[in-house]
Amino acid sequence: MNLWVLLQGFGLGATMIIPIGAQNAYVLNQGIKRQHHLTTAITCSVLDAIFISLGIFGGGALISQNEMLLTVVTLGGIAFLTVYGCLSLKSAFRDPAKQEHAGHVLARGRRTVILGALAVTVLNPHLYLDTVVILGSIGGQFEGQDRISFAIGTIMASFVWFYSLSLGAAKLGPTLSKPKVKKGIDIMVAIMMFFIASLLTKQLIQ
Repeated sequence: MNLWVLLQGFGLGATMIIPIGAQNAYVLNQGIKRQHHLTTAITCSVLDAIFISLGIFGGGALISQNEMLLTVVTLGGIAFLTVYGCLSLKSAFRDPAKQEHAGHVLARGRRTVILGALAVTVLNPHLYLDTVVILGSIGGQFEGQDRISFAIGTIMASFVWFYSLSLGAAKLGPTLSKPKVKKGIDIMVAIMMFFIASLLTKQLIQ
């Protein structure tokens, strides 16, 4: 295994994965709530590993050339991000007492959390363009063991980032769960979701 190529993959993988806002916001929220946050981290990481491998080992070109697939994913992503943003905004302005009660009543089960992680990953066109197409085109330039080393490096970046974000949010949960702090986070998440949805809409109509 080529350590230098692995480190290249790790660095490039981190630069592509860390800015994907929808995934990060979801993992952060689940970590703060401590609702199956490690399940969320592993789900996002495994999905990234699948798409990264698909891109590096030959599927990137197929996805990038399939305009219908990207259009369908974009529409689904716009709808999901808009709904998620509205829910975050609603949560931000809910009465703290009612918020706490609702949190106990609506505590998410493992299956619901996994479905949410699937949605923020699979319905995010940036994932396909950044991790599949771009990383796939770069990784495809390597041959044999070097290509495998590059793929392992990029996949490691995903696991390290999502587990660090999830565990960090869970550890800081008591502080981040304070009403004023949580309200600020909910508003920021909502803004981020609406912003990404608007970018996707702009890309779709151009």
